[in-house]
Amino acid sequence: MPRLLVVDVVGLTPALLRHAPRLRALAAEGWQAELSTVLPAVTCSVQSTFLTGAAPREHGIVGNGWYFRELGEVFLWRQHNRLVGGEKVWETARRHRPDFRTANVCWWYAMGAGTDWTVTPRPVYHADGRKSPDCYTRPPELHDELTSALGPFPLFQYWGPTASIKSTEWIVAATRRLLPQADLTLCYVPHLDYDLQRYGPDAPQAAAAVRDVDAALAPLLDDARRLGAEVVVLSEYGITRASEPVHVNRALREAGLLEVYVQDGRELLDPWTSRAFAVADHQVAHVYVADPADVPRVAELCAALPGVDQVLDRAGQAEYGLDHERAGELVLVAGTEAWFTYYYWLDDARAPDFARGVEIHKKPGYDPAELFMDPADRTAKLRAGLNLARKAVGLRYAMDVVPLDPRWVRGTHGRLPADPADGPVLICTDRSLARDRLAAAEVRDLMLDLAGVPAPARSA
Repeated sequence: MPRLLVVDVVGLTPALLRHAPRLRALAAEGWQAELSTVLPAVTCSVQSTFLTGAAPREHGIVGNGWYFRELGEVFLWRQHNRLVGGEKVWETARRHRPDFRTANVCWWYAMGAGTDWTVTPRPVYHADGRKSPDCYTRPPELHDELTSALGPFPLFQYWGPTASIKSTEWIVAATRRLLPQADLTLCYVPHLDYDLQRYGPDAPQAAAAVRDVDAALAPLLDDARRLGAEVVVLSEYGITRASEPVHVNRALREAGLLEVYVQDGRELLDPWTSRAFAVADHQVAHVYVADPADVPRVAELCAALPGVDQVLDRAGQAEYGLDHERAGELVLVAGTEAWFTYYYWLDDARAPDFARGVEIHKKPGYDPAELFMDPADRTAKLRAGLNLARKAVGLRYAMDVVPLDPRWVRGTHGRLPADPADGPVLICTDRSLARDRLAAAEVRDLMLDLAGVPAPARSA
């Protein structure tokens, strides 16, 4: 039966392919297409569209996180697959072939999914507050198989100030072990997210990152060729230049709409009492407005902020397939080089303690500053080293080295690309299915075609 490898090289664009000789050769042997993405062009939303063929209004993944109104909490980077509505590509394939086998290596919403093999980051959160690198696997015995062969999952090279090619190399090595066993293998490669956001997509570091990820993928692509597997390489979005942070929550607070509460002298967002607040997610922000009567005022305030390009009410969201109950009453789209911070405090001395750390689950919004050890703090690296020493002897520590100044961020994404050369791309080895352009919602059917699932079997 056909075997298929799908590699998500996040951040890859047609413009960057010139630095990737192996991927260019793959495109020359097969075909390359412009890939039109969804709004917001962020990992969780786009991957969910790839796997279901549905828009965010249908699968419900309106960003990398949102305000869970039923809980009164903002959560980003949840992991349970039940959050994703719609039938997943492997479920569709199994209706045609009950023995269809799927491996998922680090695509999002992996936990609880019906894939046959699962590998996803999952730290150990110790009772004393320490966090150690680890992963979740299914079946459970796969964990020890992978970690004994490859070492622990490199969590601190997967995200944060020390993020590097090591995480991609581990993921590729894990994928190589599963590829011979699966009919469909999904592999997520994170490396381009790092230096493209740190330095910008036109920086020498960005070109080097593309060359590094291209080289890291070579052994996996060689394996696919030996196995006779078809290959799809795609991306969710392109990363473009960033120069203008937009502090939407600070503006809402200054207008008396956002409230905080104080613990230990630090300010925390109070979503229960705030009349309006934003969940920032790269170049898109969901603004949640408690009282419908406040929506026009909040929309006017947000539209007047420098760096805001669009303010979408429910009708505006419907034009982009984003009108889901999880979305904010308003959705803001940033201008070309603008992006949204989550900051809601007005004095850095009152910022919550997690603001200076890598805390993707505590922050009520995305924080790209987590990719930096504060460049303005000469003691940051020294303090990081001392903290690691404390961790090594079992003492508690706080890795408080992340800057509160957004000016260091040089790359962003989330809005729809103005130029296809800076947007996502798709490469496929099967020339019989070639086309010039695909929509993100068409990727599911492309996968099913490559897996040999006939069209009549695709309707539930």
